[in-house]
Amino acid sequence: MRAVIIEDEILVAQELRNKIGNVSDDITIIEVLPSLKTARKWFMSNAEPDIIFMDIQLSDGVSFELFDVYQLNCPVVFTTAYDEYAVRAFKVNGVDYLLKPVDEEELKKAIDKCRNIVESRSQFPADIKQLVQKLSQPQTPQSLYKEKFIVNFRHQWIPVNTNEIACFMKENIHYIYTFKGEKHILDFTTMEEIEELLDPRKFYRANRQFIVNIDAIQSVMPHENQKLSLTLNIPLKAEVDISREKAPAFKKWFDR
Repeated sequence: MRAVIIEDEILVAQELRNKIGNVSDDITIIEVLPSLKTARKWFMSNAEPDIIFMDIQLSDGVSFELFDVYQLNCPVVFTTAYDEYAVRAFKVNGVDYLLKPVDEEELKKAIDKCRNIVESRSQFPADIKQLVQKLSQPQTPQSLYKEKFIVNFRHQWIPVNTNEIACFMKENIHYIYTFKGEKHILDFTTMEEIEELLDPRKFYRANRQFIVNIDAIQSVMPHENQKLSLTLNIPLKAEVDISREKAPAFKKWFDR
């Protein structure tokens, strides 16, 4: 199958290309398009591929704009670092959606799904414009994200407003740290469960151990190995590191 990658981060595009090769030996990447402008030109003079792997937020615009110009019927796998609330909407409408850094197991599932669509010659995506319009409509925070978390404090349950939380941390159990320097135990099973309840514009999953509030980030230290270290404006001894793979996505999230 012939595939196109639309991604403005060179290293991220190369990593995605490698992962596609790892999980599927029948896909040939025929082009990597680094911007919305180059993508428009490419689709103007080339036949539609079998699959498109498409970052949503590009340096010169949003990739959804391609659907305003071209009638694309091939499967599209969207990749992005945030807007997690849209995951369920994309999957319901038959469009796959992967969060960066892309997990190879999830990538394989997405490719298998696309392969079935291509082989069955189903029309795809189903009413993508309606989906994009739906995702573009203003959403109320109350309907999407958790406003407060209940914690145990001196044998009592007390509410902590989500906007007062500087970060979530996982050790053997889960904790929240507030901007006031308070530390509370949180009764949740996984960090993924917590992440789904948070506004992705405000909170970022830095690594397996930390989810940080953007307002809690005091500074970012880049390293020679392309990793990043965050300093938070709360008294926290543990280091919050961003891997080399997640660094480009984090920068795009932080610099807006």
